[in-house]
Amino acid sequence: MGETSSMFPISIKGVVVIHGRVLLLRNHRDEWDLPGGRIECGESPESCVVREVAEETRLTVRAGPILDSELHRKKFTHNEVFVVTYGCYPLAETDPVLSHEHVELKLFPKAEVERMDLYPVYRRSILTWLDQFN
Repeated sequence: MGETSSMFPISIKGVVVIHGRVLLLRNHRDEWDLPGGRIECGESPESCVVREVAEETRLTVRAGPILDSELHRKKFTHNEVFVVTYGCYPLAETDPVLSHEHVELKLFPKAEVERMDLYPVYRRSILTWLDQFN
Protein backbone atom coordinates (compact mmCIF):
# COMPACT_ATOMS: atom_id res chain seq x y z
CA MET A 1 0.00 0.00 0.00
CA GLY A 2 1.40 3.43 -0.96
CA GLU A 3 2.01 6.27 1.44
CA THR A 4 -0.18 9.33 1.30
CA SER A 5 1.19 12.68 2.29
CA SER A 6 -0.66 15.83 3.13
CA MET A 7 0.87 19.26 2.78
CA PHE A 8 -0.79 22.38 4.06
CA PRO A 9 0.01 26.05 3.59
CA ILE A 10 1.38 27.65 6.76
CA SER A 11 -0.05 31.00 7.80
CA ILE A 12 1.69 33.06 10.46
CA LYS A 13 -0.63 35.57 12.17
CA GLY A 14 0.05 38.37 14.64
CA VAL A 15 -2.09 39.51 17.53
CA VAL A 16 -1.42 43.23 17.98
CA VAL A 17 -2.94 45.07 20.94
CA ILE A 18 -3.12 48.86 20.84
CA HIS A 19 -4.59 50.74 23.83
CA GLY A 20 -6.23 47.54 25.12
CA ARG A 21 -7.89 46.69 21.81
CA VAL A 22 -6.93 44.08 19.24
CA LEU A 23 -6.22 44.97 15.62
CA LEU A 24 -8.30 43.08 13.06
CA LEU A 25 -8.55 43.44 9.29
CA ARG A 26 -11.68 42.70 7.25
CA ASN A 27 -10.83 40.80 4.08
CA HIS A 28 -12.60 40.72 0.71
CA ARG A 29 -14.66 37.69 1.85
CA ASP A 30 -16.12 39.87 4.66
CA GLU A 31 -14.21 37.96 7.38
CA TRP A 32 -12.31 39.62 10.21
CA ASP A 33 -8.73 38.43 10.11
CA LEU A 34 -5.50 38.84 12.02
CA PRO A 35 -2.64 40.48 10.13
CA GLY A 36 -0.27 37.91 8.70
CA GLY A 37 0.23 35.53 5.85
CA ARG A 38 2.27 32.74 4.37
CA ILE A 39 5.79 32.14 5.46
CA GLU A 40 8.41 32.44 2.70
CA CYS A 41 11.15 29.93 2.00
CA GLY A 42 14.10 30.51 4.34
CA GLU A 43 12.17 32.95 6.54
CA SER A 44 11.74 32.44 10.28
CA PRO A 45 8.17 32.54 11.63
CA GLU A 46 9.08 35.57 13.75
CA SER A 47 10.45 37.43 10.71
CA CYS A 48 7.35 36.48 8.76
CA VAL A 49 4.92 37.95 11.30
CA VAL A 50 6.95 41.16 11.60
CA ARG A 51 7.06 41.52 7.78
CA GLU A 52 3.38 40.71 7.28
CA VAL A 53 2.16 43.09 10.00
CA ALA A 54 4.26 45.87 8.43
CA GLU A 55 3.00 45.11 4.90
CA GLU A 56 -0.65 45.01 5.95
CA THR A 57 -0.75 47.83 8.53
CA ARG A 58 2.53 49.80 8.33
CA LEU A 59 3.10 49.00 12.01
CA THR A 60 6.53 48.03 13.26
CA VAL A 61 6.25 45.20 15.78
CA ARG A 62 8.47 42.77 17.61
CA ALA A 63 7.34 39.15 17.64
CA GLY A 64 6.56 37.86 21.09
CA PRO A 65 5.55 34.36 22.14
CA ILE A 66 3.68 31.79 20.11
CA LEU A 67 0.10 31.92 21.36
CA ASP A 68 -1.55 29.01 19.58
CA SER A 69 -1.58 26.84 16.47
CA GLU A 70 -4.22 24.86 14.66
CA LEU A 71 -4.96 23.13 11.39
CA HIS A 72 -8.28 24.56 10.28
CA ARG A 73 -10.55 24.57 7.27
CA LYS A 74 -11.34 27.95 5.73
CA LYS A 75 -15.03 28.80 5.60
CA PHE A 76 -15.36 29.75 1.94
CA THR A 77 -12.68 27.75 0.15
CA HIS A 78 -12.72 24.73 2.51
CA ASN A 79 -8.94 24.55 2.10
CA GLU A 80 -7.00 23.47 5.15
CA VAL A 81 -4.37 25.85 6.50
CA PHE A 82 -1.98 25.41 9.41
CA VAL A 83 -2.13 28.64 11.43
CA VAL A 84 0.44 29.75 14.00
CA THR A 85 -0.30 32.89 16.01
CA TYR A 86 2.20 35.16 17.75
CA GLY A 87 1.67 37.90 20.28
CA CYS A 88 3.21 41.09 18.89
CA TYR A 89 4.60 44.16 20.63
CA PRO A 90 4.13 47.47 18.74
CA LEU A 91 7.45 49.35 18.71
CA ALA A 92 6.10 52.84 18.02
CA GLU A 93 3.06 54.94 18.86
CA THR A 94 1.78 55.11 15.29
CA ASP A 95 -1.68 54.42 13.93
CA PRO A 96 -2.16 51.36 11.73
CA VAL A 97 -2.79 52.05 8.04
CA LEU A 98 -5.07 49.94 5.84
CA SER A 99 -3.35 48.26 2.88
CA HIS A 100 -4.82 47.17 -0.46
CA GLU A 101 -5.04 43.59 0.87
CA HIS A 102 -8.05 44.35 3.10
CA VAL A 103 -11.19 46.47 3.03
CA GLU A 104 -11.30 47.67 6.65
CA LEU A 105 -9.08 47.96 9.70
CA LYS A 106 -10.46 48.30 13.21
CA LEU A 107 -9.45 47.95 16.87
CA PHE A 108 -11.82 45.77 18.90
CA PRO A 109 -12.28 45.54 22.69
CA LYS A 110 -12.33 42.15 24.40
CA ALA A 111 -16.12 42.15 24.92
CA GLU A 112 -16.70 42.57 21.19
CA VAL A 113 -14.13 39.90 20.25
CA GLU A 114 -15.96 37.41 22.47
CA ARG A 115 -19.12 37.87 20.35
CA MET A 116 -17.49 37.89 16.91
CA ASP A 117 -17.60 35.09 14.35
CA LEU A 118 -13.87 34.27 14.30
CA TYR A 119 -11.88 31.11 13.69
CA PRO A 120 -11.40 29.39 17.08
CA VAL A 121 -7.58 29.72 16.90
CA TYR A 122 -7.96 33.49 16.35
CA ARG A 123 -10.37 33.92 19.28
CA ARG A 124 -8.19 31.89 21.66
CA SER A 125 -5.08 33.76 20.62
CA ILE A 126 -6.68 37.18 20.93
CA LEU A 127 -8.16 36.49 24.35
CA THR A 128 -4.87 35.00 25.60
CA TRP A 129 -2.89 38.03 24.42
CA LEU A 130 -5.45 40.59 25.66
CA ASP A 131 -5.24 38.98 29.11
CA GLN A 132 -1.50 39.81 29.15
CA PHE A 133 -2.37 43.53 29.10
CA ASN A 134 -5.20 43.58 31.67
